[in-house]
Amino acid sequence: MKLSPRIAAVGLALATLVAMLGTASAQSDANTFAVRTIEVDGNGETRTSPDTADLDLAIDTRAPTAEEAASNNAALATKVIDALKAKLGDKGEITTGGYSLDPEYDQRPNVTKPTIIGYNAQNSVTVHTGALDLVGALIDTAIAAGANRVNSLNFSVKDDTKARTEAIAIATRDAHAQADALASALNVKLGKVLKATTVSQERPIPIRMGMAMARSAANVATPVEPGQVTVPATVSLTFEIE
Repeated sequence: MKLSPRIAAVGLALATLVAMLGTASAQSDANTFAVRTIEVDGNGETRTSPDTADLDLAIDTRAPTAEEAASNNAALATKVIDALKAKLGDKGEITTGGYSLDPEYDQRPNVTKPTIIGYNAQNSVTVHTGALDLVGALIDTAIAAGANRVNSLNFSVKDDTKARTEAIAIATRDAHAQADALASALNVKLGKVLKATTVSQERPIPIRMGMAMARSAANVATPVEPGQVTVPATVSLTFEIE
């Protein structure tokens, strides 16, 4: 059967397009397989003095009824917050970290049916301050006012830009050294960097304060030494190899 000139032209165009796509795909695959790479992860860290403290305190009360537990807790929490505000002044801020009210059950082995024997109310107060020299006194003040648990004390850096930049530089040098060593072992030559990514995160200093109540009860000031904050970084580099 003889095709019309228009149909023949369309068929020829489609055939040409398919051939071009096939050639482009083959070239793309060839280029993909032609690029050989080395990927490495470098680590680095710097240490710097903290300038911020976050203190998490708790007021824990128990009573036979939920209303009594909540009322007692509210009175103590108010007293603790007022005392902290007076001690802290304008050198930080105080916020409520959380609140819970839960029933307590008789847990004796011979009890077959769970029975509520009381209620436990918990109110946490968080202090954020840059006055590191006040932290020990704030703990003692809170305990004297009625706080009966120190959940956590963390020291951190408000602006860690400089420390983070130094950590990234150290991690980059570490990654490059690893790439050099790997290339040498493989008897290849490093080319340009095709990809670079970084992850950095400050590690705050946690301090356990389990003895705070005992020290306060003995009229001994709670000592607090913040130490230094570690700012780590990880850098991932992808090198082309020749």
